[in-house]
Amino acid sequence: MTTPSTAQITMYTTPWCGFCKRLKSQLGREGIEVAEVNIEQDPEAVEYVMKVNGGNQTVPTLLFADGSALTNPSLSQVKEKLATQS
Repeated sequence: MTTPSTAQITMYTTPWCGFCKRLKSQLGREGIEVAEVNIEQDPEAVEYVMKVNGGNQTVPTLLFADGSALTNPSLSQVKEKLATQS
């Protein structure tokens, strides 16, 4: 697992989230590193996810190095976002 200091993306997830598993797998195939945070084990992560998503605990929520976030993005949306940060 990558630490938040080396990954460009922090992915907030839950162990039972199918969308999270799929996106994590797709990102891995593309060589895009993510630091994964299980919101069920981190109360501060839950607060962040709810703040970004209008009070909802929607995962996957991705936090980028520039402080922006995407909720349940497609692989192409993530790649497009990363391309604008370079």
